[in-house]
Amino acid sequence: MIEEGSKSSKSMVEKRQLFMEMRAQNFDVIRLSTYRTACKLRFVQKRCNLHLVDVWNMIEAFRDNGLSTLDHNAEINVSRLETILSSIFYQLNKRLPTTHQINVDQSIGLLLNFIVATYDSEGHGKLTVFAMKAMLATMCGGKILDKLRYIFSQISDSNGVMVFAKFDQFLREVLKLPTAVFEGPSFGYTEHSVRTCFPQQKKILLNTFLDVLMADPPPQCLVWLPLMHRLANVENVFHPVECSYCRSESMMGFRYRCQQCHGYQLCQSCFWRGHASGPHSNQHQMKEHSSWKSPAKKLSHAISKSLGCMPIGEPPHPVFPEAAERPQDLAHTTQLRPVANDMNDTVLISSGAPTPSKSTLESPSRLDEEHRLIARYAARLAAEASNSTQCPPTDLSFNFDANKQQRQLIAELENKNREILQEIQRLRLEHEQASQPTPEKAQQNPTLLAELRLLRHRKDELERRMSALQESRRELMVQLEGLMRLLKDEEQKQAAQTGSSPHSSPSHSASCTMPMPIRSTSAGSTPTHTPQDCLAGVGDDVLDAFSQGVPRNLRNDLLVAADSITNTMSSLVKELHSVDDGLEEEEENMRNGREKAESE
Repeated sequence: MIEEGSKSSKSMVEKRQLFMEMRAQNFDVIRLSTYRTACKLRFVQKRCNLHLVDVWNMIEAFRDNGLSTLDHNAEINVSRLETILSSIFYQLNKRLPTTHQINVDQSIGLLLNFIVATYDSEGHGKLTVFAMKAMLATMCGGKILDKLRYIFSQISDSNGVMVFAKFDQFLREVLKLPTAVFEGPSFGYTEHSVRTCFPQQKKILLNTFLDVLMADPPPQCLVWLPLMHRLANVENVFHPVECSYCRSESMMGFRYRCQQCHGYQLCQSCFWRGHASGPHSNQHQMKEHSSWKSPAKKLSHAISKSLGCMPIGEPPHPVFPEAAERPQDLAHTTQLRPVANDMNDTVLISSGAPTPSKSTLESPSRLDEEHRLIARYAARLAAEASNSTQCPPTDLSFNFDANKQQRQLIAELENKNREILQEIQRLRLEHEQASQPTPEKAQQNPTLLAELRLLRHRKDELERRMSALQESRRELMVQLEGLMRLLKDEEQKQAAQTGSSPHSSPSHSASCTMPMPIRSTSAGSTPTHTPQDCLAGVGDDVLDAFSQGVPRNLRNDLLVAADSITNTMSSLVKELHSVDDGLEEEEENMRNGREKAESE
């Protein structure tokens, strides 16, 4: 009982985890419900890693799990739904590089709980096949044009005409997504939703269906769907423009320009929150920009447009043939399993006369268009793999053979590169071993080794001697500076006695270099008498100098002593360099002797 209670509590926590994370994003501060709904669904899409699954991969997953042969109203339980989601995300990890692998278990758990909360709120543990297809096809990654084409294949008959009852069923299922993110009052399903999309009762073909749902603006109940795809396209778009409200010097995402206030632009954060400043008002019409064009590009675009060099308006989608294409027979379809680095799974469709199966006869409107989409997907992958414009279905096997040859060539080059790296590593190790002395080398040349040891010992002695001389030189320099300071103080006192300025003598200014703090003489000293504490440790020449009326000039003598020390140090350094040269010469002789012995 305790284990069952812990499992149920854990399940409740997992069900609430995605919604708690979504609430933490604080999307409710967005003023407009359209942007609020699109941002919430985009967050769910990215958090569940659905944005990494292309719509074509999703269609292939439906086929691999046998959903193409099931009726739309057939029900599947939660365990089978979990199996389907597992196959989707494990196939996704095969297509992704090893550095961008996702947490499959976490993605499956989050998405499964979201689907159950959206389509099984009463807790029956089942949902229809059409509901799952509509949800995954809407929330996965890819172009909105491809998604709408697949959705039309699910709601049209064998003649390529939309069935209003099936479109109504699609709206029931897809509008549960805004309701799941607490936006049902704005985009919930109503009985009049179908008529708001297609107000006139007429035959709706594929191009008409795309014209309506991809129009600007789209139907009100589905206005969040194209906006969610635009959000995905502008997440990394940079605008080098300053926001007129927050004064940010750059914008990321959407940019909004007021149509009434000249030069007034807002970043998406300020616009979504309803910020305004100056004469601008939230009631003014704003234009959404998803890209940045420099003034020069705008000028050239306007000139080209005025001269008729470019079309004024481009269609929102390509025009597709109105007649329904012949259905493809997938009875002998084989799937080529990809290697780990392949980005997309590949499907090989054998050519031959179509033979309708029992499931095709039972639901032709659904399977025919789905088979056509899978066939186009396979042809497109084959064309991209062979880097050609178009290949007939009979040449697909040749394209796959070319892909196989390319993969084999890549594998051979990688093996060759691996062998070259191993050879480089081996040569580097041999070079390091040859440059290091070994006992065998010492046994081959004992005389050279002894001479080398003596030279190194001599070098160590000279280095120690140089260190001792450097220390002596430092002490002598300290004493020299102290004596020069004493001479300076004595000259100042004599100048004070005679009334002359201490700066009048050139010798005084020369003796003031390199000052060093020492203990000064007492105030009561005279030119003929120096306190013993100041001259303690000073030589007889200095004492004799201060005992006279005019001090001797000992500065020159001290400088001569310093120069002598410097010359001694220079000769010592030269001797060290000569020892180093001798060491290098001996090592070169040892190396030449070893090579000569080996050659003999």
